[in-house]
Amino acid sequence: QVQLVESGGGLVQPGGSLRLSCAASGSIFSIVYMGWYRQAPGKQRELVAVITYDGSTNYADSVKGRFTISRDNAKNTVYLQMNSLKPEDIAVYYCNAHLLGATKTFRDYWGQGTQVTVSS
Repeated sequence: QVQLVESGGGLVQPGGSLRLSCAASGSIFSIVYMGWYRQAPGKQRELVAVITYDGSTNYADSVKGRFTISRDNAKNTVYLQMNSLKPEDIAVYYCNAHLLGATKTFRDYWGQGTQVTVSS
């Protein structure tokens, strides 16, 4: 079994910052990439940022220059530093990992989500 546990969401004022963390645990043999998605009310889930094992990153245009994704391979943990937050960033943020687990196949795993609210 693989688990992704997220932390760090909450309420912040516009222009503020939050840091999300996601730790993967369980029977993990290899992680190809980890990332963050978000889903706002009434909208589809969308990619926010992803980082590969070797550190290559990709960001949604809407967060470039404001969000930074990083990872600690030794801890199987991914982080999302979110700066200059805007009301349009309000969403549930989900951690994602594409990895090889006990099933001996590569597949996606998801965290249960953490709420980010931006409001004055």
